Amino acid sequence: MDTKRELLSLLSTDARESTEDIARQLGVDAERVEELLDELEAEGTVRGYQAVVDWDNTDDQHVAAFVELNVELDRETGYEEIAERIARFSEVESLRLVSGDYDFAIEVTGDSMQDVSKFISNQIAPIPEITQTVTHFIMETYKEAGIDFGDRDGDDRLSVSP
Repeated sequence: MDTKRELLSLLSTDARESTEDIARQLGVDAERVEELLDELEAEGTVRGYQAVVDWDNTDDQHVAAFVELNVELDRETGYEEIAERIARFSEVESLRLVSGDYDFAIEVTGDSMQDVSKFISNQIAPIPEITQTVTHFIMETYKEAGIDFGDRDGDDRLSVSP
């Protein structure tokens, strides 16, 4: 396997590992890992390093929603232009052009359901090319970025089936 690909796989699993640990796993020296990281960052393959946060374990209010967006394009406006406008909002955590029944899928966060709803109705829905929004509030997260959030309710009983 390609060393860069292996490095990306390791970073995806745990970006906090030391350069020395990563080097040992890849069978290269730490300097080579640093060079590869610099290359991946410079070419835009690695765009950042983030923690996966279980907001239910904090005292902070945090609401997230997936929002489907349908758009109508005209001769002057394409998907890129619409995406650039939507991406500017700090409430938008992710934005993707998708196939299927709608055009864009966005993840939006806020302090309350009301905040998210107001953001969608006041900032996203009025964009002229957007013809429809459908908001799905996230009620519970069981797995995020490949990390299993485990048993939340502490109920360790085994299920019984007839």
